[in-house]
Amino acid sequence: MDYDVLILGGGIIGCAVAYELSKYSLNIAVIEKDYDIADDIALINSAVVYDGIETKNTLAAKLELMGNNMFDEITSKFNVPFKRTGGLIVATNEKEEQKIIKMYERALKRGVGGIKLLDSNTVYEMEPNLNIKVIKAIHSDNIGVVCPYDLAISYAEIAFDNGVNFKLEEEVIDIKKISKGFKVETNKNKFTCRMVINTTPRNKYSIDNNEEVINNVFYLKYFLLERDFKGIFSNILFTISEEGERAFTIPSMHGNTIAALNTKENLSYDKSIKRVSSLINGVKDENITSFYQSFFYKNDVLIDDSSVDKGYIKVSAKHYGEVTMTPAIAKIICETVVNNMKCKLKKDFNDKRREFYRFRDLSDKEKDEIIKLDKRFSKIVCLCQMITEGEIVEAIRRPLGARTLEGVKRRTGVTLGSCQGAYCTNKIISILARETNKNITDIVKDSKNSKMILSRIKEFDGV
Repeated sequence: MDYDVLILGGGIIGCAVAYELSKYSLNIAVIEKDYDIADDIALINSAVVYDGIETKNTLAAKLELMGNNMFDEITSKFNVPFKRTGGLIVATNEKEEQKIIKMYERALKRGVGGIKLLDSNTVYEMEPNLNIKVIKAIHSDNIGVVCPYDLAISYAEIAFDNGVNFKLEEEVIDIKKISKGFKVETNKNKFTCRMVINTTPRNKYSIDNNEEVINNVFYLKYFLLERDFKGIFSNILFTISEEGERAFTIPSMHGNTIAALNTKENLSYDKSIKRVSSLINGVKDENITSFYQSFFYKNDVLIDDSSVDKGYIKVSAKHYGEVTMTPAIAKIICETVVNNMKCKLKKDFNDKRREFYRFRDLSDKEKDEIIKLDKRFSKIVCLCQMITEGEIVEAIRRPLGARTLEGVKRRTGVTLGSCQGAYCTNKIISILARETNKNITDIVKDSKNSKMILSRIKEFDGV
């Protein structure tokens, strides 16, 4: 056998499973079709960590609560930004009030602690900038915000340092059962393995049944607000309408506020602002620094281990709470694999992520010390975010380092400031080309067909 375990998909769940399994004496590989890992995470690198009170789905609620309880330890160990901001789910009319009360009673039955049912006066005391009519609200101490991309990268880097083989730009064509295990065919290779963990259930292979995954998809609109916007909140705020439409605000990990809307309608920019204004009064076009669109999934979560005796596990977690559930899902899958394969813990497992620096967060003394070690940390490339050349080079040279502009952006935060990369994009492209030994015209934004510079007008030594 080429491998003991093949993990299909290098998203956040695939990386987390690889990390958990790398603690054991197993030969593991992760196969990912894109240039980079964790491409399933939205560009806005701030995700809500839920606690299960908002969902009717019992399994999703259990996974969210289990995952939520694991976040303090994981993020502290990996040095990933995470903050329990608290969350308010507010009711603005009588129908929403009844929904809130049912939600609260359901959460108590599920054993969720740290929640309270609040009247309007208490809500206004907590959030003095809230100008909408509030009848009642649930407050949860458990809800927080995390940098999901940092979490996925941490999982992957530690797995890599403990021997997991990551195969990027490699797409699985088919999976077939053989006498002792599986044969996995990709666009580049053919592998044999004892077990397959498929975290990409939307793809159909010979081993799968013909059941179709039905996506329950909402349109998600993100508005990144300027830092000095006055109508900001300390908690994560949600409104949930009878139709399931949600408006919410998130205090991002980078100091901004994110206003977001998810709806079944693919609303225009102007209509989206109008709907978001129902939660944040006073939001105007000039308060918005960036606008992004994405999808918001409410699919059923499924860990299908019905074929685990044959060595096949399929994970379907296309869900808005996927980041929250990830630690729990990875732990459950790991226990299932270990029980099935009777493997032992490694004695030399290294559970520490390699050090990295966020230059703008260092003290003056620490900045001087790191500049003495590497003068590239004295060169500011992204003025808006105060990100140095040293940080960009580090992001490229690390295990599973960035190979695209998007990869550098997600790892460091470059181009996410007020100028949106107008000042620094060309500099980043030049650094990427130099560090990866490529031509400038070969540097892509994210995928093969997204070249940043199509051709050169005239040959120069640099850009």
